[in-house]
Amino acid sequence: MSEKLRVIEKKTGNFLEDFGPGQILRHRGGKTITDGLFSTFNDFSFCTHPITKNRRYAKAHGYRDLACPPGLVMLVAFSQTVGDISENARANLEYINMRFGAPVYVGDTIEVETKILGVRPSSSRPNLGIVHVQSTARKNIGSKEEAIVLTFERKVQVFKGDDDVTVEGFEVDADPIECDLWLPPYAGQRQKYAEIAHLGGDDGYFEDFEPGTLLAHSRGRTVTSEHIHLTGILDNTSQVHCNQHMIDLEPERYLGGQLVVYGGIPFVLCLGISGPDIGDQSFGDVIYKTGRHTAPLAAGETVFASTEILGKRDHATREDLGIVETRLYGHKFDKEDGATHEDAPAGCKRTKIFELDRDVIVKRRSHYTV
Repeated sequence: MSEKLRVIEKKTGNFLEDFGPGQILRHRGGKTITDGLFSTFNDFSFCTHPITKNRRYAKAHGYRDLACPPGLVMLVAFSQTVGDISENARANLEYINMRFGAPVYVGDTIEVETKILGVRPSSSRPNLGIVHVQSTARKNIGSKEEAIVLTFERKVQVFKGDDDVTVEGFEVDADPIECDLWLPPYAGQRQKYAEIAHLGGDDGYFEDFEPGTLLAHSRGRTVTSEHIHLTGILDNTSQVHCNQHMIDLEPERYLGGQLVVYGGIPFVLCLGISGPDIGDQSFGDVIYKTGRHTAPLAAGETVFASTEILGKRDHATREDLGIVETRLYGHKFDKEDGATHEDAPAGCKRTKIFELDRDVIVKRRSHYTV
């Protein structure tokens, strides 16, 4: 006699009603940085910084080995939070106070935990709300090399699991997390640095930046279906990036009725595209004060970037370095029949897709060249 198979419908991730004030989520998995991930990410993202490409250059500047760019550290940490925070999200809304700490190398293992800071139900869309979280990533926990590599807040728009449930809003304070960017010491041997200066290019030093300038970066990067591959190897499991069948069942529920490219991808593409002009003479990004996605990106569209120089200041303790305050913009061109816009080719309109306030620690030409 046959029996009907018992089916259990599994729930993955949390919905709006599942989050509580001050709740701590220790995310599953963690991730060890491998050579494959390191090289795949750098090549995909247009990263050109010689500290990530040239072992001789990296070691000459005081790094133990090739160092992970900030975009890779951010995406590995961010993706670990997805299963608990944004598996059932409609959109990631804002990054806040993202600060970098210890350097990350191939072989390091990153693990992340998140504190729930707030929930705000939507007044216009009763099946949605905004979740505010604080996430902190550490490397090599339990070893003498344990250190914080990143801490950040983000706000994400999350669906309810039960549209009829009442969700009460709340807000709690973020924890004070000490996270200062590690800097290699200055060797005081100007000639030593000058001998390899050509590997980082001819400009992009602190003296080269002038506040009130907009740098229009020359490269673009078309995103194809390969975005699903990168999303997968980073362990981001959000279905809006990889499950077209789910979207086709309820296209009105999702943005544009098509797969949305994981927001971290245009984020790091903008960083990579800007690299030769902004980042290749840097020792890293100090802080992303705030950042947001302003329009979705889909396969077949091309990412472009520009950087506004907002200001510059001396480093508090290092005469060889300065801090450049920037605003990074990402954009794409959408077709618009008959359109003529000053900032777009004929038949197109320029659509901003990303914006990020970014402080970069940059070398001074006076100390690193002859």
